[in-house]
Amino acid sequence: MHILLLNEYFPPDTSATATMAALVANALAQHHQVTVLAGRPSYDPTERYPFAFLQREQKGRVVVERVGSTTYSRHQMRKRVANYLSYVSLAVPRSLALRADLLLAMTDPPFAGIAGAFISRVKRIPFVYNIRDLYPDMAVAGNIVAPKPWVRWWEKLHRAALRHASCVIVLGEDMRERVISKGVDASRVAVVRDGVPGPAEEPQPDHPVIREIRGSGEFVVIHAGNLGFYGAWHTLVEAARMLPENGTRLVFVGDGANRKRIEAFSQGCKIIRFLPFRPANEVPCVLAAGDIHVVTIRRGLDGVVVPSKLYSILAAGRPVLALAPEGTDVARIIRRERCGLVVDPDKPAELAAAIQSLKSHPAQVAAMGERARAAARQFTREAELENFVRIVEQAAQSYAAQRRS
Repeated sequence: MHILLLNEYFPPDTSATATMAALVANALAQHHQVTVLAGRPSYDPTERYPFAFLQREQKGRVVVERVGSTTYSRHQMRKRVANYLSYVSLAVPRSLALRADLLLAMTDPPFAGIAGAFISRVKRIPFVYNIRDLYPDMAVAGNIVAPKPWVRWWEKLHRAALRHASCVIVLGEDMRERVISKGVDASRVAVVRDGVPGPAEEPQPDHPVIREIRGSGEFVVIHAGNLGFYGAWHTLVEAARMLPENGTRLVFVGDGANRKRIEAFSQGCKIIRFLPFRPANEVPCVLAAGDIHVVTIRRGLDGVVVPSKLYSILAAGRPVLALAPEGTDVARIIRRERCGLVVDPDKPAELAAAIQSLKSHPAQVAAMGERARAAARQFTREAELENFVRIVEQAAQSYAAQRRS
């Protein structure tokens, strides 16, 4: 069948959604014809595209069409919204003009699912909705927007899109439960995780990047990734202030909308360091540099965001310190696999005590790391992508059966 994938970001965009859109498109293209309808690269792209209302290129087995959306910096919310609106205003009519047997929409822009449901209704084709972050829940709980009347309309339209979808694919069990609570039939909500990327060569402990990240630290706690709206940053920094300056270090590797605020709050705390994002080929070094890695989700965002970096941490054989509510997917996995600790995201003293305990028990840390590496084998990316393809095919078959009946 011909599958139309709707997502604004696609490589050379460097967002996680762009990367996963490419992986999903390539997996589907092994068995089906796939067209990706994306915008002009705007998410810290490795390459810029000149303006054109429509550009078409072949990437392996995948056809990529790009509409002439704006390419303002993503770091200014109003300009990012302009990118969203220009993309949707051009992508929807182009989608209606293309012949397709199934529409697959992701969550860039945040209202892509609503657009996808509209397109599928008009074209009378099945709609599969892959939720990366759950909106508008994410925007409200992350204090990006206030819960005003227009946001309630957004939620109403989004619930209608969820109910219309032949299948909703989510990243974790907590997100699945939240989607079901919105009135979606449980049989139509499936979990497909991002999973562990292919095996990477483990760097040597004396690698220059590892030495740079660890610095003078004896016990290094790392948060690597986006410093966005979802993290319990205040708790993390406050806990660091409670720790003695005896060789423990908290290192933030990355950037994001909240980095300046976190840096300002961290002023005077000598054990905290901030480092920029590392290129993809140095990610194994970032993972190897930490004695333990932090994954954090603010209270109220459980089921709204599912940090997929968890799987890379597990594969690197590093314990996970989950600063997250107990009901989150990451907390459930850590509890089940005994590969780290779970700490209340509102209790900095509890977090400081957990870090101190881990530093004092290296054998316990090593055992958690071994269990983490073993747990990673359950979440291979290859198996998760195969599951994704199977779910999409089943959604198409079920839709066809319903039409016949």
